[in-house]
Amino acid sequence: MATRSEPDPDADLGTDADPESFARQILLRRLTDQPRTRADLAGTLAKKGVQSDVAQSLLDRFEDVGLIDDEEFARSWVQSRQRSRGLAGRALAQELRRKGVDEEVVRDAINAIDPESECESARALVRKKLRSMRGLDHDVQVRRLVGMLARKGYGSGVAFGVVREELAADHKPLDSR
Repeated sequence: MATRSEPDPDADLGTDADPESFARQILLRRLTDQPRTRADLAGTLAKKGVQSDVAQSLLDRFEDVGLIDDEEFARSWVQSRQRSRGLAGRALAQELRRKGVDEEVVRDAINAIDPESECESARALVRKKLRSMRGLDHDVQVRRLVGMLARKGYGSGVAFGVVREELAADHKPLDSR
């Protein structure tokens, strides 16, 4: 079964247009729906065949006027993903690196995470998952809950501590078998 490809929203700009105008329109379209990193936008321009000197000049200009701000992007990304998905700093850092955010910016954004709010996010995830696991064996619960937290970027110390606390609160001590 053949798949239909999405039409290129930039096709109507035409490559006959001034290269800088063409690149500017691409950037503005990409930035209308959500903030993006400089690396993401540079990649888009490269895929569209925009010359690197034109791309760099425009990206610098967009950065100067505040349309591209990797630091703000990283801060809002961390807040949003921690709140919506319950991700820990380790997973968030990995996502930001994949998006091309500079390592120092990643470090600053991750260091801004309150450790207590990170633990509270882990607790909320465990409580939610625990509701659907009531009939399972204790060891299975521990393994699945710790695994879930590990996939979300929580370290083993935090994961086991939170699971132990939540199982105890649910009247199932971790050490009983």
